[in-house]
Amino acid sequence: MSAEDLPPFNPHPLLRGGHRQTLFAYFIRGQAARYSAICHRVDLPDGDVLMLHDDCPKNWGPGSPFVVLMHGLGGCHGSAYIQRIAQKLVTFGVRTFRLDHRGAGAGAKLSKHPYHAGRSEDVREAFQKASQLCPGSLGALAGFSLSGNMLLKMLGENGRMGYSPEYLACAVAVNPPIDLGLCSEALRRPDNRFYDRYFTKMLVPQVRERIEAFPDAPRPADGWAPETLREFDKTYTSLVSGFSSLQDYYDQSSGSQFVESITTPTFILTGRDDPLIPASSFEQLPSVPSVTVHIAEHGGHLGYVAGKTSDPDRRWMDWRVIDWMARYLRFSTSHL
Repeated sequence: MSAEDLPPFNPHPLLRGGHRQTLFAYFIRGQAARYSAICHRVDLPDGDVLMLHDDCPKNWGPGSPFVVLMHGLGGCHGSAYIQRIAQKLVTFGVRTFRLDHRGAGAGAKLSKHPYHAGRSEDVREAFQKASQLCPGSLGALAGFSLSGNMLLKMLGENGRMGYSPEYLACAVAVNPPIDLGLCSEALRRPDNRFYDRYFTKMLVPQVRERIEAFPDAPRPADGWAPETLREFDKTYTSLVSGFSSLQDYYDQSSGSQFVESITTPTFILTGRDDPLIPASSFEQLPSVPSVTVHIAEHGGHLGYVAGKTSDPDRRWMDWRVIDWMARYLRFSTSHL
C-alpha cells in the first residue's frame, strides 16, 4: 500500500484546523468498553517494570495475530485512541496488548526511572513478551506520538544490527516526534503554550510520586520547579536517563536518523497541521522501500476526526492503522 492508495482524510466541517482536531480527540473520548484485560508484567533488566494489558478475543487461538499498542507522553493503556483501536482489533479476532510504559497506568509505582523518547529497548522487551505469550503468531507494533519515535528508533537499530524479530510482521508510527529539537521549538510558540504547560504540570507530580515510591530513584536538584517541557527534559529527563545534556538526549533519541535503516514494513502517519510536530521533519526523510510516509493535510495531533467518510465511523486514524496491520497480519475486516 502506497500513500496514494489511502482514502483521503476530510476533516469534520466543525473541526477544521490542527488545534480543534487535537483538542476534540483528547476531550471527546467516546464510550469505552468495560475493562476485561489480563495484566502481564514485563520485567526489565534494570529492575523497572512495564505492564501489558491483554485483550484476547474469545475466538483467538494459536497462530492467530496479535498487536502491541503503545501510548504517547502522559498516556497509558486507557488513553482514548488506544482503547478505541484495541476494541476494533478485538472484533476482528486480533489479540491486542495495550502497553503501560515505565511509571504509567498500572505501572505507576513500579519503576524508578522515567520513560522517554529514546527508550527503544523497552519497546523491544514489550514485543518480546507479547510474542512469548503468542507463540507461532505474527505480530505488529503501533506507537502513537512519543511511542512512535521509540518504535522507529527500535526498528532502525534492528536494521543496523541485521536483526529482524521472527514474528514482527509490520509497524505503524502515528504523529511521532522524530526531530525532538524541532518539536521543542514548536512547543515554545505562543499558540502552543497550553500544551507546553499541560505536559509539564502533568509530569512534575509524577516525578515526585516516583521519588516517594522509591527513595533511591534518580531525582532532580533541590528547588526543582520546571515551567516548560524543555526545561523539564533539560533538568530531569536527560540527566537522570544517562545523557550528558538536553542536546545529547535530542541527538541520540530523535527517530529521524534511524528511518533509513528500517527493514520492517512500516507506516508513518502525520498531519501537516499537527501543532506539536512540524511536518518539515518528515519531508526530509530519505526514501526507504520498507517505509511508507503519509502527511495528511489535516488531522492535528492524534485527531483525524472525519466528516464525510467511507469508514465505519469518523475516526480516520484508527482505520488507517488497522488497514496497514490487516495487510501484513492477514486478518479480514470485510464483514464490516
